[in-house]
Amino acid sequence: MMAVPSTRTPVVAPLVTPLVAMVGGGQLARMTHQAAIALGQTLRVLATAADESAAQVTPDVVIGSHIDLEDLRRVAAGADVLTFDHEHVPTDLLEKLVAEGVNVAPPPQALVHAQDKLVMRRRLEALGAPVPRYAPVDSIDDLDAFARTLDAADGAPLVVKAVRGGYDGRGVWMARDLRQARDIAGRCLADGLPALVEERVTLRRELSALVARSPFGQGAAWPVVQTVQRDGICVQVIAPAPGLAGESAAAAQRLALRLAAELGVVGVLAVELFETTDGALLVNELAMRPHNSGHWTMDGSRTSQFEQHLRAVLDYPLGDTDAIAPVTVMANVLGAPRGPGAPATAAMSMDERLHHLFARMPDARVHLYGKAERPGRKIGHLNFLGTDPADLGNLRERAELAAHWLAHGRWADGWDPHEQR
Repeated sequence: MMAVPSTRTPVVAPLVTPLVAMVGGGQLARMTHQAAIALGQTLRVLATAADESAAQVTPDVVIGSHIDLEDLRRVAAGADVLTFDHEHVPTDLLEKLVAEGVNVAPPPQALVHAQDKLVMRRRLEALGAPVPRYAPVDSIDDLDAFARTLDAADGAPLVVKAVRGGYDGRGVWMARDLRQARDIAGRCLADGLPALVEERVTLRRELSALVARSPFGQGAAWPVVQTVQRDGICVQVIAPAPGLAGESAAAAQRLALRLAAELGVVGVLAVELFETTDGALLVNELAMRPHNSGHWTMDGSRTSQFEQHLRAVLDYPLGDTDAIAPVTVMANVLGAPRGPGAPATAAMSMDERLHHLFARMPDARVHLYGKAERPGRKIGHLNFLGTDPADLGNLRERAELAAHWLAHGRWADGWDPHEQR
């Protein structure tokens, strides 16, 4: 018997659910959408194209530009709050939206500290927060004068940074000596790119203190984590940071919560830190959105950073940030090199790679972003939860093997799934 379509129009009661608008259609918006579903919310995203990571999964998509006021107005129309998956929206446009009654979180007067490194350094210094020694570079003479304040000989290393823009190591140049720093700064000046110079801090490691703050003023902090960088890109995160003294971890959390309050942050704030060889903590960068150093929370914390960000911007009570395992390791999956001599991963679909990964490591928690594979591009991440901190080395090795396999289609330790049958 052939089914006959009904001519009745279903009566659907309208649902009154919070609508959150997010500028940016990348993986952070994609994972925020997942959290919004669980909370019964709607996430609208402003994406540059329909195939962007979040636009693939979110039904409410506005195609446009984050530097176009009308596009920003379109995505914000009717939303309870406007928030971000990146910090690149000009603050003058956001101030116009605020003047028009749009609830922007974090507000532009806070967000500027994540956009402009010089504004951030000066404000943190005024607040008494520890930062590396620095100076703006308006001329080569400024660079030379700064080097003299450090008593730096010509062979001392320096760091030159673009004041605005840059991420994953872009816009940051490690100069081996003053001569190379002059060359880098000279190119910045010639290109009209505002820059600053910093001392090259002698590091033990890099840390991240992730917190959230609501408009009500409630704050919550996750365990401080260690981030592992390679070529300026985060490749692993270890939660909690191994061997970090309790008083140091607590001090980092207090600092991050204080900065969130002082700067007027609403939502998630990541405070990236340098731990020096003598145990001091210095603030390196700020991010006012969900952050790569918090991806471990999707599987390793009672409340993920994405759910918490939604709770915060909507002024819900914040969630429990306790870890649910003694240790969690997150590994980024970075697109593999292509070209002569590179592994032919194009011949093996990601679906097939997942089959083999789960056969070998059924405990792997995989989060893919729906992105085309390009060399060095973040196309996903994995989380591994451990029951014994003493087994951290093995957990890190497994996470690195899994990430390499998903990127390259080849097990770095030579494991052959066909020989295991």
